[in-house]
Amino acid sequence: MAQTILVVEDESQVRMLLAKLLEKNDYEVSTASDGLEAMKYLEESRPDLMLVDVMMPRLDGFSLVKAIRYNPENRSIPIIFLTAKTDARSMIEGINVGAKFFLTKPFQIGDVLAKIKKALEG
Repeated sequence: MAQTILVVEDESQVRMLLAKLLEKNDYEVSTASDGLEAMKYLEESRPDLMLVDVMMPRLDGFSLVKAIRYNPENRSIPIIFLTAKTDARSMIEGINVGAKFFLTKPFQIGDVLAKIKKALEG
Protein backbone atom coordinates (compact mmCIF):
# COMPACT_ATOMS: atom_id res chain seq x y z
CA MET A 1 0.00 0.00 0.00
CA ALA A 2 1.24 3.50 -0.82
CA GLN A 3 2.56 5.63 2.01
CA THR A 4 0.62 8.82 2.72
CA ILE A 5 2.21 12.25 2.83
CA LEU A 6 0.44 15.36 4.06
CA VAL A 7 1.77 18.50 2.34
CA VAL A 8 1.08 21.62 4.42
CA GLU A 9 1.92 24.66 2.29
CA ASP A 10 0.14 28.00 1.88
CA GLU A 11 1.42 28.69 -1.66
CA SER A 12 -0.99 26.79 -3.91
CA GLN A 13 1.49 26.39 -6.79
CA VAL A 14 4.14 24.86 -4.52
CA ARG A 15 1.53 22.66 -2.82
CA MET A 16 0.19 21.32 -6.14
CA LEU A 17 3.68 20.85 -7.61
CA LEU A 18 4.76 18.79 -4.60
CA ALA A 19 1.54 16.76 -4.69
CA LYS A 20 2.02 15.90 -8.39
CA LEU A 21 5.68 15.00 -7.97
CA LEU A 22 5.01 12.82 -4.93
CA GLU A 23 2.09 11.06 -6.62
CA LYS A 24 4.35 10.33 -9.63
CA ASN A 25 6.70 8.66 -7.15
CA ASP A 26 3.93 6.38 -5.84
CA TYR A 27 3.00 8.26 -2.67
CA GLU A 28 -0.57 8.97 -1.70
CA VAL A 29 -0.85 12.72 -1.08
CA SER A 30 -3.19 14.90 0.93
CA THR A 31 -2.80 18.66 1.17
CA ALA A 32 -3.56 21.48 3.59
CA SER A 33 -3.15 25.20 2.97
CA ASP A 34 -2.17 26.06 6.56
CA GLY A 35 -1.61 24.63 10.02
CA LEU A 36 -5.25 24.79 11.06
CA GLU A 37 -6.33 22.78 8.01
CA ALA A 38 -3.60 20.27 8.83
CA MET A 39 -4.89 19.94 12.42
CA LYS A 40 -8.39 19.20 11.07
CA TYR A 41 -6.92 16.56 8.75
CA LEU A 42 -5.12 14.92 11.69
CA GLU A 43 -8.42 14.56 13.57
CA GLU A 44 -9.56 12.13 10.85
CA SER A 45 -6.38 10.59 9.44
CA ARG A 46 -2.77 9.85 10.24
CA PRO A 47 -0.23 10.38 7.44
CA ASP A 48 3.03 8.43 7.28
CA LEU A 49 4.95 11.71 6.91
CA MET A 50 4.31 15.45 6.75
CA LEU A 51 6.00 18.13 4.63
CA VAL A 52 5.37 21.40 6.45
CA ASP A 53 6.04 24.98 5.37
CA VAL A 54 7.34 27.15 8.21
CA MET A 55 5.80 30.51 7.31
CA MET A 56 2.01 30.25 6.91
CA PRO A 57 -0.99 32.35 7.92
CA ARG A 58 -3.24 31.40 10.86
CA LEU A 59 -0.97 28.66 12.28
CA ASP A 60 2.71 28.55 11.28
CA GLY A 61 4.75 25.39 10.84
CA PHE A 62 6.58 25.58 14.18
CA SER A 63 3.32 25.98 16.12
CA LEU A 64 1.71 23.17 14.13
CA VAL A 65 4.55 20.77 14.89
CA LYS A 66 4.54 21.71 18.58
CA ALA A 67 0.81 20.87 18.67
CA ILE A 68 1.39 17.57 16.83
CA ARG A 69 4.18 16.56 19.20
CA TYR A 70 1.92 17.32 22.17
CA ASN A 71 -0.57 14.65 21.01
CA PRO A 72 0.73 11.10 21.74
CA GLU A 73 -1.16 9.66 18.75
CA ASN A 74 0.67 11.93 16.30
CA ARG A 75 4.01 12.28 18.08
CA SER A 76 5.79 9.72 15.91
CA ILE A 77 4.84 11.19 12.50
CA PRO A 78 8.10 12.19 10.75
CA ILE A 79 8.10 15.85 9.75
CA ILE A 80 10.19 17.65 7.15
CA PHE A 81 10.12 21.44 7.14
CA LEU A 82 10.09 23.36 3.86
CA THR A 83 11.18 26.96 4.23
CA ALA A 84 12.62 30.03 2.63
CA LYS A 85 14.30 30.75 6.00
CA THR A 86 17.91 29.67 5.90
CA ASP A 87 19.21 31.17 9.13
CA ALA A 88 20.70 28.82 11.71
CA ARG A 89 18.26 29.93 14.43
CA SER A 90 15.23 28.84 12.39
CA MET A 91 16.85 25.49 11.60
CA ILE A 92 17.69 24.90 15.26
CA GLU A 93 14.12 25.78 16.26
CA GLY A 94 12.81 23.38 13.62
CA ILE A 95 14.92 20.52 14.90
CA ASN A 96 14.04 21.38 18.51
CA VAL A 97 10.29 21.19 17.84
CA GLY A 98 10.76 17.79 16.28
CA ALA A 99 11.50 17.99 12.56
CA LYS A 100 13.55 15.19 11.00
CA PHE A 101 14.88 17.41 8.21
CA PHE A 102 14.89 20.96 6.94
CA LEU A 103 14.64 21.68 3.19
CA THR A 104 15.18 25.21 1.98
CA LYS A 105 13.29 26.75 -0.93
CA PRO A 106 13.90 26.62 -3.78
CA PHE A 107 14.41 22.88 -3.36
CA GLN A 108 15.48 20.11 -5.72
CA ILE A 109 12.86 17.35 -6.02
CA GLY A 110 15.65 14.77 -5.73
CA ASP A 111 16.55 16.17 -2.30
CA VAL A 112 12.90 16.12 -1.24
CA LEU A 113 12.49 12.48 -2.31
CA ALA A 114 15.76 11.43 -0.65
CA LYS A 115 14.81 13.09 2.66
CA ILE A 116 11.33 11.55 2.54
CA LYS A 117 12.79 8.09 1.95
CA LYS A 118 15.26 8.55 4.83
CA ALA A 119 12.57 9.87 7.20
CA LEU A 120 10.19 7.02 6.39
CA GLU A 121 12.91 4.44 6.97
CA GLY A 122 13.25 5.77 10.50
